[in-house]
Amino acid sequence: MVSDGPKSDASSQVRYLWIVPMLIAVQSHLGHALPGRYVNEITFTTGPFDQPSSTQYPPITTIHQGFPATSGIINTALETDGRPSIQPFPTPSVPPVTIPTVFSVAAPPSNTSTGYSKLVTSPKINSTQVFRPVATTPPPRHIPSRGDHPAPRLNIAPQSSPLSTNKFYANFFLGSQGQGVWTHPYSLTWSKGTQNAKSWGMAVSHIDPDQRVFGPRVNDIPGSPARYYINPVAIQSIIISAAELGNNTILTTDSLQAFSANANLLPQAGSSSKITFPLVQGMGLVTGVYTNLQPVIQSSVLFGSVSVGARSSAGIFKYQITLEDNKSWLLYATPRNGQDPQLSLVSNTELRGVFNWYGVIQIAKNPAGSSGEYIYDNAAGVYPTTVDLTASTFSQTGTYHFQWKKGGLTGANGPKLLMFALPHHVESFAGPTPFAATPLRLQTTTKGIATAVIADSWTLVEASLPVDMGFAPWNGSLPQGSRSTTTLSPTAINVINKVAESEIKQDMGNQTDLDSMYFSGKALSKFAALVYAVHQLCDEPDFVAFAKFSTNQQQYPLVYDTAWKGLVSSGAYITGDAGQDFGNAYYNDHHFHYAYFIHTAAIIAHLDPQWLQLNKEWVNLLVRDAANPSPSDQYFPFSRAFDWYHGHSWAKGLFESADAKDEESSSEDAFFAYAIKMWGRVTGDRSMEARGNLMLSVLARTLRNYFLMQDGNSNHPAEFIGNKVTGV
Repeated sequence: MVSDGPKSDASSQVRYLWIVPMLIAVQSHLGHALPGRYVNEITFTTGPFDQPSSTQYPPITTIHQGFPATSGIINTALETDGRPSIQPFPTPSVPPVTIPTVFSVAAPPSNTSTGYSKLVTSPKINSTQVFRPVATTPPPRHIPSRGDHPAPRLNIAPQSSPLSTNKFYANFFLGSQGQGVWTHPYSLTWSKGTQNAKSWGMAVSHIDPDQRVFGPRVNDIPGSPARYYINPVAIQSIIISAAELGNNTILTTDSLQAFSANANLLPQAGSSSKITFPLVQGMGLVTGVYTNLQPVIQSSVLFGSVSVGARSSAGIFKYQITLEDNKSWLLYATPRNGQDPQLSLVSNTELRGVFNWYGVIQIAKNPAGSSGEYIYDNAAGVYPTTVDLTASTFSQTGTYHFQWKKGGLTGANGPKLLMFALPHHVESFAGPTPFAATPLRLQTTTKGIATAVIADSWTLVEASLPVDMGFAPWNGSLPQGSRSTTTLSPTAINVINKVAESEIKQDMGNQTDLDSMYFSGKALSKFAALVYAVHQLCDEPDFVAFAKFSTNQQQYPLVYDTAWKGLVSSGAYITGDAGQDFGNAYYNDHHFHYAYFIHTAAIIAHLDPQWLQLNKEWVNLLVRDAANPSPSDQYFPFSRAFDWYHGHSWAKGLFESADAKDEESSSEDAFFAYAIKMWGRVTGDRSMEARGNLMLSVLARTLRNYFLMQDGNSNHPAEFIGNKVTGV
């Protein structure tokens, strides 16, 4: 799932607004009048290829096996794992200063470019590659290592590359393994013997807008918007399973990467038979790869009818499914050896195939009748396994490129992939990519309507990178070249000096020597910004407080976790409290916590270049933990926090969650991108600076689309956008 901004906080004026993208439906009618049907009744319909198809209905003896399970679960309680209840920034009060009202701030730009960029120029010789390693060396000796992380690596197959902790698939190796994974527009959940079907397979679900549940109206906000909306979870629309799966079934994962992973269902531990589910963000069809099992396709919503359709291409068997909620799905079976799976409707919850089957079964929801079926037909038989991401910048333009790797029918004449693009992708499409978009659309939970694209790669462009943004105040609505304020009026200088006289007297040591990397870093960053603003008043800024952290002598020193491969606070190891320091030891919020230290270091290095060489390795270590840009750095996973598919970061780490991952703080997400941009600038790392610029541009687009809602926002329900904010 994707909690695209489940948490929203605008202090006392804006309430907590939660968008919980779970899946399921409101109560649905039974649909077909089943009692009038007979076993093996055959009808003939005309499909998109004008060929007859046989239609199966549930046997009369099974039609009363429960009512369609279409209402799901509505979770209204907020999840609090790793979340303390104290104020976010305990700062002593300072004497008030009267500030004359002589300043004005230009309004931020109301939009970024929304049209397709039809052409992309070839990369320039002097373009900057975005994903170059920061370093590949082990952590320094004063950072101890330990391999006893309290979060078990549940049924994860050994792999040589570091394990990603904050990615969309984490529920499949955490806790009960029974919470959902959101690939958009679908979600997948291990059924674990529940609901009508009593299945142990992988349930696939998709939520339409009319299935959402809205919270109470907020009458003190203009327009009285709904306080929240919820996409219910646990609807088992289609379940990809096997007759051999049961109480002894285990769920394993392997090949965990930034955009993809494999989930496997085995009849029992050690079995060579399995169903492998390649999980890739945006995948157009949900794929199960069968190894020596009897296919069983199930539904707790209940089957209304199943038609054996005309083959979409040679070697692919097609089934058209209508459920009792009147939703239409397509099933494609591609056997390894040409063997017909012979799926037969044995009850209103189960289709059963032949024994010892090898091949691929794919599921897709079809809201568009014959035209949608035609699009799916032309993509069946192939599926994504992972994706390669490349990016470069030249001047003010950034280009990033997704190139998917494929499984299934991958020959030269094989089909191209069907992948779903989110609204911010479509806005940024360039080169040939916009021409590969199709009319097929599916609703996502909190990211608007996804567009099906038939292509093996995408090219996306951000044409206005904030390359001129520096430490000084910056206004993106002004023309390029005049957006940074580097000189101040005498009145402004006088006001700043008066404020500084009181604020500079605060006790930096006490405010930064805390048991929290988050609060300590936030205080350091505050003082660094203060020193930058008034550095003419401070001949030799004293940042001894920073040395406490760079030498790892803070209250809870950092340790290098060799199990998950990351830099974590020792607080949870010492206290036994997983939520200590916002769950830092469990990889919550690292980009928030470490951004403040990176920003502080950038300012100090800017003011004192000699300081840089003494502290560069430690600061780079923070960057590598939260945003390692290269798989060649084997000490940290690639891009732990920032999700280049969704265009923003995920804050939640190793906590099982019905709400899956969340953004939590959009402002601190942007601040992290800014911090690494500025650290790249002061260290001369052009790749890091370019990466920060591209992240800031992508964030400007995604925050506008999904989190900071202007009037007319089309990615959230009209009943909700009056809140203006979906996440902090």
